[in-house]
Amino acid sequence: MDESPAHPRTESDERLGGAREADEAMPSESRAGNRRQAEADPPPRWRPSGEDAPSPLLPPGPLEEDAAPAVSVIIPVMNERRTIAAVLAQAKRVHPRTELIVVSNGTRDGSDRIAARMGAKVLRCARALGHDVGRSVGARAARGEALLFLDGDIVLPAAKLRPFVQAVLSGGADVALNDYSGPTGRSCVHPVVLAKHALNSMAGRSDLRGTSLTAVPHAMSRAAAERIGVEALAVPPLAQVKALAAGLAVRRIVHVDVGRRNRSRLKRERTNPLHRLITGDHLEAAAWLAEAQAKALESGSETREGSGLS
Repeated sequence: MDESPAHPRTESDERLGGAREADEAMPSESRAGNRRQAEADPPPRWRPSGEDAPSPLLPPGPLEEDAAPAVSVIIPVMNERRTIAAVLAQAKRVHPRTELIVVSNGTRDGSDRIAARMGAKVLRCARALGHDVGRSVGARAARGEALLFLDGDIVLPAAKLRPFVQAVLSGGADVALNDYSGPTGRSCVHPVVLAKHALNSMAGRSDLRGTSLTAVPHAMSRAAAERIGVEALAVPPLAQVKALAAGLAVRRIVHVDVGRRNRSRLKRERTNPLHRLITGDHLEAAAWLAEAQAKALESGSETREGSGLS
């Protein structure tokens, strides 16, 4: 992952049209808008038995129409006709009771129609709202116990996705992060990578390194999403510190190298560099966290070092 290429979004994404980071340091990451209790001894990275090994309890299969889904896979899509069918084909294999939710984010190339033909529930937005806003919209409509978030232009095999779902369904994590921290062994570290490490450290969870809800794949329980508020998902760093502040179990799960699968969109990056927006999101999250820490100090509610509010 240290040499991952760019992962920007389509050129029509705007200020609230969260796009991926466009520097080679970035994985698949998204944002929208310019909008924590950590444990005293943070647990080690959660792993299933046999990293990335599919569980015999999670065979592929379609969701029967009247069956309640265990997993909701949420995929914002904006003009991803070339890849959406393959993304959905793998996504539906993560669990025998999986619902597919595609948020059509100003799509004009028929991606939404392909998704509908493949059995996905398609939520259509006439104009680009941003992929992170799309995740918030999809999460609100989700019925599964576990919510798995993907991007419509990165095809990942189901075996790479199952560990995130397993971590949530087994109770091993409330929020399951892609174990990608960004390249740090350079003389000049990208500002977004620095922002991620700094925010986790500020929250008392330096063990999370640079892992972030800005990177797919990631998963969380529906209860966790409701606890922090699905609207917070529109600003991934803010959602992350709110999860930590709420005492949710936030874990690094497994490393998935999504950066190498990204296609570059240099034209959009020349006019609207995404790293400024993502850095702004981290600043917003840091401001929220600082205010929460100040309130805790004033009320005397901080209880232990490393709590994220100490």
